[in-house]
Amino acid sequence: ALHEWFMQQLPTLSRKSVTTDAIQYALNQWQALTRYLDDGEIEIDNNAAERVLRGVAIGRKNYLFQGSDAGGERAATLYSLLETAKLNGINPEAYLRHVLSVIADYPVNRMDELLPWRVQL
Repeated sequence: ALHEWFMQQLPTLSRKSVTTDAIQYALNQWQALTRYLDDGEIEIDNNAAERVLRGVAIGRKNYLFQGSDAGGERAATLYSLLETAKLNGINPEAYLRHVLSVIADYPVNRMDELLPWRVQL
């Protein structure tokens, strides 16, 4: 019914209006917009994913004020690593303690073994 209503409204609106743009966008994305109707396991929204990523977004804004670009990049890298550890079910403090205890003598060509999804604590 919404699709039909959109189609009825388009001829009555100015082509340059914001409402026309919004309706055109919805119609162009209609298949993705209604995908959840065809599969009962697909959620109607992505609130769960957005809640998980909220910490990353807040951290990113905090790191705008690190004093320099290099400091911000380092802080963002560390924050991303710790958030990835959380997403992989690893205690971030234990992960960081482990990595810092072994990284000095670790072979450079095997650093990928220290990534949160590969390390065994």
